[in-house]
Amino acid sequence: MTAITESSRSRTAQRRSWWVDGLEAAMWLACACGIALMFASGGLLAQTATDWFYTLGRALGIIAAVLMMTQVLLASRAPWVERAIGHDRAIATHTRIGPVAIILLLVHLVLMTSMTGIYDGRSIVEQSLAWADYGWFMLFAQVAAAAFLVVLVTSVAAVRLRVPYERWHAVHMLVYVGVAFAVPHQFLEGSTFRSGGLAWWFWAALWTVSIGSFVVFRLVRPLVLMRRHGLTVESVDPHPDGSTTVTLAGRDLARLRARAGQFFLWRFLSPGLRTQSHPYSLSAAPGDRLRITVKDSGEGSARVRTLQPGTRVLAEGPLGVFTHGARSRRSLLLVAAGIGVTPVRSLLEEAGADDDVTVVIRARSREEAPLLDEVEALAEQRGARLEVILGARGQTWGAVDRPAAIGDLVDRPEDTDVYICGPRAWALQVEADARAAGVPRDAVHREEFGW
Repeated sequence: MTAITESSRSRTAQRRSWWVDGLEAAMWLACACGIALMFASGGLLAQTATDWFYTLGRALGIIAAVLMMTQVLLASRAPWVERAIGHDRAIATHTRIGPVAIILLLVHLVLMTSMTGIYDGRSIVEQSLAWADYGWFMLFAQVAAAAFLVVLVTSVAAVRLRVPYERWHAVHMLVYVGVAFAVPHQFLEGSTFRSGGLAWWFWAALWTVSIGSFVVFRLVRPLVLMRRHGLTVESVDPHPDGSTTVTLAGRDLARLRARAGQFFLWRFLSPGLRTQSHPYSLSAAPGDRLRITVKDSGEGSARVRTLQPGTRVLAEGPLGVFTHGARSRRSLLLVAAGIGVTPVRSLLEEAGADDDVTVVIRARSREEAPLLDEVEALAEQRGARLEVILGARGQTWGAVDRPAAIGDLVDRPEDTDVYICGPRAWALQVEADARAAGVPRDAVHREEFGW
């Protein structure tokens, strides 16, 4: 690897960091601008305690609206968001701010209902029933609140862990119904917007970018890609370890610009699967075919084994920044456990001839290690060092009889990019070990396998 290449990779990583910080800062700047426009329109009421709580309710509604549109944007799979922060971080941020946005919306509803009731001499129950008299848009807002409440309750870990992913995801889609039902009352009832002007255009622009990105990249683009590339299942190959490799064929697949390490959201148009969309990483470097390898971990993944050649496929992607494009260091360490081997295997295949590569595969036994024979063949072909750690879980992220430490696997941890993919708890342990060994924070790349 030349010094110029290393410098170029470092600049790319730095630009991505700026984008991450910039996107998060833009969210809070939009909140501040929204509240400033509310004040400019005379929205600061400060004569009585009721006025103060009414103003607080409006301000919380503005912050919640910005957080909600940020949620929609982060989940829109817009390419400029995906390239900047990656799908995992976008969805992690989406998940983190979601409950906050919904709680603020519900507090906004309670404050506005109770304070308006005080102004009009009604109880909170009477005012709640009276909202429908204000117009259809206020009735829609109440429907939105009910949808958000359902999403909030089902997002609690104790509930979420008891519900299969497919059912939880279907309920979670109510958040978009809530957004669609909540937006009209902001423009038709909010006093900041009645006279039009800067505030109206400010919010119209924000919602257009947010909802427009969702419609274009979540709804329209997958249909365009299906028509353009005509993806179909070419072959289905079950493996003794319980995983299944699916090879997909199509037209002009180079235009997808997929990279090793990325994933797609796959919707197989066959009975039992056409209503479900699942994220599966590419298990081979993309070319004139795409290939995924799936482990049975739920209703959807179990049915992949029953796919028939010729099945049409609706795909969203490519997604994720778990690629060689994220590298900024001289050496490369690839660490995988379980079905997390899929993006690692494709990264190994796409590694350069001059790359200094070490691969670590963690499994309970050889029989339970997906694609291990392929990884061994690729490692030998490319001159990569391969460590296969088998056995029961030990004190470290290695095995009982074979502890593992990043410092023992690479000569210069501070000059190494570490890619980690596997069960979340295990991957976090590997990440902590890498950081303790001296691997820089921006050189640790962890792919999330969870929901």
